Amino acid sequence: MGWIKSMTDKFKKGLQNWLQIQPVSPYHVSIQSFMDFETAAIRNKIWYRADGNELEQLYQQCRMLNDAQKFWGAKPTAGMEIRKIHTGLPGLIVKMLSAIVLPDMNAFEFDSDIQKNLWEDIEEENHFEALMDTCLKDALVVGDGAFRIVLDPAESAHPIIEWVPGERVEFVYRYGRLKEVIFKIPWDKGDVLHAHYGRGYIRHKLYRNEQEYPLPKDVQDWTFDESLMMAVPFKIYENAKYEGRGSSIFDGKLDSFDALDEAWSQWMDALRAGRSKTYVPESFIPRDPNSGMLLKPNAFDNRFIAGSDDISEGAKNAITVTQPNIPHDSYMASYITALDLCLQGIISPSTLGIDTKKLDNALAQREKEKTTLYTRASIVKAIQEQIPRLIQQCINAEKVLRGESIEEVKVNIPFGEYASPSFESQVETLAKARPGVAMMSIEAQIEELYGDTKDDDWKKEEVARLKEEQGISSVEEPDFSVEEGIDGSPNIKPQLQNEPGGIQADA
Repeated sequence: MGWIKSMTDKFKKGLQNWLQIQPVSPYHVSIQSFMDFETAAIRNKIWYRADGNELEQLYQQCRMLNDAQKFWGAKPTAGMEIRKIHTGLPGLIVKMLSAIVLPDMNAFEFDSDIQKNLWEDIEEENHFEALMDTCLKDALVVGDGAFRIVLDPAESAHPIIEWVPGERVEFVYRYGRLKEVIFKIPWDKGDVLHAHYGRGYIRHKLYRNEQEYPLPKDVQDWTFDESLMMAVPFKIYENAKYEGRGSSIFDGKLDSFDALDEAWSQWMDALRAGRSKTYVPESFIPRDPNSGMLLKPNAFDNRFIAGSDDISEGAKNAITVTQPNIPHDSYMASYITALDLCLQGIISPSTLGIDTKKLDNALAQREKEKTTLYTRASIVKAIQEQIPRLIQQCINAEKVLRGESIEEVKVNIPFGEYASPSFESQVETLAKARPGVAMMSIEAQIEELYGDTKDDDWKKEEVARLKEEQGISSVEEPDFSVEEGIDGSPNIKPQLQNEPGGIQADA
């Protein structure tokens, strides 16, 4: 069989040489990147700050390839300037997503009461709710960041939690696992202190103009238990461009935001140019009785343009008002299309209070909330997976500060429901579920109606109250014991299990 394969290979080579078939040469594609992660983070922050002047300065200074043709990077011709208006939509999206996630974060659930009390002290000391609000907004805008745990007895008796956004943080991975977090801390005279947080150590390096300098006397390295790492990264999405980093919610949407600002600015420019103009013949304009000169119009309530009198035969002087035609429907369609591109895959217009059709009922509005629910679910998942690590490290850091041994911390972060039916609609639906035939028990109704808004003890008391109002009482099952009578016949006496004496039945 070997000689058959050899003959086949020779035949293929001979056929290729006869047909002059050449192998495909690989193509080399060179793509130039104009921004690193830090620069992209600064650009996203400027979009979030919603200042049109800063946006124009950013794009004028970074005129890269097609950025010069974008709305915020383009320079209008002299004499044809246009007012550039920023809608503020990126900042509104981030603030709204934070507002619909954090208020639904319920109290943390611990397996140990001691750990719970310890965390409550740390939480109160660090104003954790406000810290989480800043963390979530930065993670949505920049992409990621990290919590830095500082032990300084001179400042606080508890661990200090500091949030550092992603533009001042670097992550070191090995085999896909986090090994070190580097915090870039601004120091004196433009110096930058690099704090390397790893498992069991904190090391520092001081840089000035990318050159390492000796450390100050008040900065010292730390070593502690190798199972403890006093830095916890936080991110919501994975970055497709920078490996190991988080992705901003603005990634892939900046061109759409730019187009939305252009559509709105063009609409407002057309509205300004389409103001009505009043032409008044000169003979109709009042004059100054002293000098005989024409009186100037009032810019507030008497604006007009003076025109020459028509002195031709049979002419009639009249005041004329002209109003240009503004295509509102076209501008509205462009604006809505640009708005849809900005919000696709991120958030529903209904969440932002935008109703483009004005005809949607409550059910249609809730259906539109699905996009918001998907984004909210991603944020909640990131919080439930990564914030418990921060709580564990903080509690163990407190034990290190006290000289105690570290321990395992188990904590759960429950969240409430979002965009659920209203309380009134729930009451109506549950009332219909029990018209004549009992389809739901009282316990099930109370659980479905109140959910996590009430604790279990309150629910049990409410069930007892409802049963008492409806005349439903719970009677314990009697225990029928068999005893022998005087004549040897069995004597059956009912006896309640919870009462030793029991209750004898009438003969």
